[in-house]
Amino acid sequence: MVFGDLKLLVKEKIAKEIERGILKVTKQKIVSLHEPSFDKNDLENVADCIKSTYVSSFGKYILNFEKKISKITKSKYVVCTTNGTSALHLALVVAGVKENDEVLIPSLTFVATSNAIKYAAAIPHFVEVETSNLGIDPVKLEQYLKENTFKKKHKTINKNTGNIISALMPVHLFGHPSRIIELKKIAKKYNLILIEDAAEGLGSFLNSKHIGTFSKMGILSFNGNKIITTGGGGAILTNNKKLALKARYLSTTAKKNHSYKFIHTELGFNYRMPNINAALGCSQIKKLDNYLKRKRLLTKKYFTVFKDSKYFEFYIEPKNSKSNYWFQTIILKRKYKSHKNYILKYLNKKGISCRSAWSTLHKLSFCKNLPRMNLSVTEDLHDRIINIPSSPNLV
Repeated sequence: MVFGDLKLLVKEKIAKEIERGILKVTKQKIVSLHEPSFDKNDLENVADCIKSTYVSSFGKYILNFEKKISKITKSKYVVCTTNGTSALHLALVVAGVKENDEVLIPSLTFVATSNAIKYAAAIPHFVEVETSNLGIDPVKLEQYLKENTFKKKHKTINKNTGNIISALMPVHLFGHPSRIIELKKIAKKYNLILIEDAAEGLGSFLNSKHIGTFSKMGILSFNGNKIITTGGGGAILTNNKKLALKARYLSTTAKKNHSYKFIHTELGFNYRMPNINAALGCSQIKKLDNYLKRKRLLTKKYFTVFKDSKYFEFYIEPKNSKSNYWFQTIILKRKYKSHKNYILKYLNKKGISCRSAWSTLHKLSFCKNLPRMNLSVTEDLHDRIINIPSSPNLV
């Protein structure tokens, strides 16, 4: 057998091992990645909202949904928005990130993280992640800041660009808590605003504290593929009343309350979550505990099936954390990473929805010239990550 044939045989073997494992766990021939689930209560809530005629940015369901999110996360204030991206943008503006400020983020994340920074006229600055939790590596970050920045009037300045680095935005990837405690210490040391991108993290905890609440502000997403959905939607979490009031005000186009006049005092945004979306959220969130239990059961079954694989590792939540396991993840061993695209094509052709991690942001055409540190771990992980079917409906 020639070398090329042997290589193809290994690709097929890995792909078939993953296929057999998924089919054994899910007992389904056609398997979606993470579809939403709706029931009678969801339909009744949405119908009730329609009957009330309050389907836009005013109504009882918005405030009710915010209270439910507050209870789960223990965040004093919650401001619901149209989506996670708008929540990030609004958080950056309200927290005080200025034009041409640099914001430290991982490159291994969804494009919305960097887009929101650009919307705020600031500059994404890409930093390295670590394999253990897929989040920003605090050790490498601190060393990088030590070597590449200086302090001036309590501001951290990038030696290479001359710009102020004003914020740090960690991402809790796939719902797994990053090392936010260590990152918070770094943010304090370098006078950085800390904003958590916990878009994928509803129901995830580190040391029994909900992610998105370790910082000045955090955000969640309720997109159609998240653990619960409002169709489209997001939320800002904060314990600062002043910031919450500002975010709520700006999210409603900075319009002052008046019975008939339209008075706008500053540039605002039409970012308030519609009541009809919140109506869906109010019924969806009642099922969150059940979804979390089923996702952990799915994880247990996958781990049992894949734990002895010699081709890849099944990703398990970091130490001292309780993850919502939004996306179940396998990481190919380095010697097999060139097989990833073949494996994905094979599985999707078989009706098993699997995907790669998002494109690394620093390689996107409109992000290539942005500041960054060495991202070798980011690039290596991107080449090896495969997300497999993760819906709670699978068990």
